[in-house]
Amino acid sequence: MRERPETIKAVALLSGGLDSRLAIKVVQEQGIAVYAANYVTCFCTCTAKGSCKSEARRACEQLGAPLKVFPTTKEFLEIVKNPKHGYGRNMNPCIDCRILMFRKAKEYMEEIGASFLVTGEVLGQRPMSQRRDAMQLIDREAGVEGLVLRPLCAKHLSITIPESEGWVDRDKLLSISGRSRKEQMRLAESYDMRDYPCAAGGCLLTNEGFANKVRDLLAHKDADINDVALLKVGRHFRLPDGGKAVVGKDKEQNLRLLNLARAGDRVFRPHDHLPVPTALLRDSDSEEETVLTADLCISHSKLRTEPFILVETYKYEAPSEVRVITAKAIPRERIDSLRI
Repeated sequence: MRERPETIKAVALLSGGLDSRLAIKVVQEQGIAVYAANYVTCFCTCTAKGSCKSEARRACEQLGAPLKVFPTTKEFLEIVKNPKHGYGRNMNPCIDCRILMFRKAKEYMEEIGASFLVTGEVLGQRPMSQRRDAMQLIDREAGVEGLVLRPLCAKHLSITIPESEGWVDRDKLLSISGRSRKEQMRLAESYDMRDYPCAAGGCLLTNEGFANKVRDLLAHKDADINDVALLKVGRHFRLPDGGKAVVGKDKEQNLRLLNLARAGDRVFRPHDHLPVPTALLRDSDSEEETVLTADLCISHSKLRTEPFILVETYKYEAPSEVRVITAKAIPRERIDSLRI
């Protein structure tokens, strides 16, 4: 056996959800000093007001675990474009995602002198990344074989280095498996954990509607972070010449669209403060698509029954050069044929 460190440290991957919190608590009860690592991407299902980053911070305050946040959107976006191990049911590259997280967690582990990693994974809970063979593959490619303790399902898995070295007592680890969360909820109650939003975590790439938007985006361009952020706002339409129109759904989204606009985009706004949504036209200089985007604005407004409505438009880089378009609503069938 290796010499036992005076203070044993571990790095836990913390989403802010229930399972990772429980895993940290189980390990802490064995006298291990746990440091949490949280990963931020633009694909989290949580809202900005209740983000996983915020939940991770709150969880760490409750658990007494230091937190390090890793911004990984740029790296993760490149994985989404071309995942080595493919996608799950939709556009979720879960295996490649976990490999990235584990590699960064290993670097952090070495930086602070920790001895192993901890995750809240449960065998069989997620179909792509939480199979036994997938876990082994992830550990191997991330260079952390034997160093990942999964305390919630450890008794279903091979003994890890922290167990064989006596740093943790295997008998005090758990044997949860499958997709039911009843055992986790019972454990949470025993720890008096009663407020755990985003209980199972989540990724937008597993959502079929959002995945379709990502698939369409990558089919048309080498997308960047701004393109992905735009996917989470408004109604999206792929136009005949290849441009994309995005129409806001409410006042908050209208403002968000304006904040996401960039050079090359055409902005559409109500004329004379009429109740018409804001819209963006991206990757297009087509006159036909410019008029069509104005028509889409009217089609999603309270004025869609009017014979025509005036809409203002300008290029993002030339906001003073405003043009007024006479727009009218288009048939529902046409709208549906354009919707992504």
